[in-house]
Amino acid sequence: MSMGSAPAGARGRRRMGGMNDINVTPLIDVMLVLLVIFMVTAPLLTTGVQVDLPKVRSAPMQADDTKMLVIVTADEHVFLGKDEITDAVEEKLKTNARLKEERELFVQADESVKYGTVLRVMAAARSAGVEKLGMITDPLVVK
Repeated sequence: MSMGSAPAGARGRRRMGGMNDINVTPLIDVMLVLLVIFMVTAPLLTTGVQVDLPKVRSAPMQADDTKMLVIVTADEHVFLGKDEITDAVEEKLKTNARLKEERELFVQADESVKYGTVLRVMAAARSAGVEKLGMITDPLVVK
């Protein structure tokens, strides 16, 4: 009785392996359902302070809930998200945990607000450690 050193498949028997393809159909189904859910709920979540944005020629940038916003209204009230900041804008921004982590802020100012007021808010944001500062505008519609 000798033990052969031939490979297992060499003796005439075929090994049956597992299936090599991954079925991605359930993954695609779940992703499509999530996409529809997010498309339906996203417009419902965009509520906030109403401001008349300046109209400029630029790529459209819409405000949404994923962006951290500082809003300056026509009567020069400043809001961080939906909460009004009555005094010490810089201190409120410095103590905001989300802003410390993300270091990104978007300014949404009414068209009639004085330039100096917007600059003071932007300077306070820079002093609070904001590295990326953006402006939210309405795209200009040319007819």
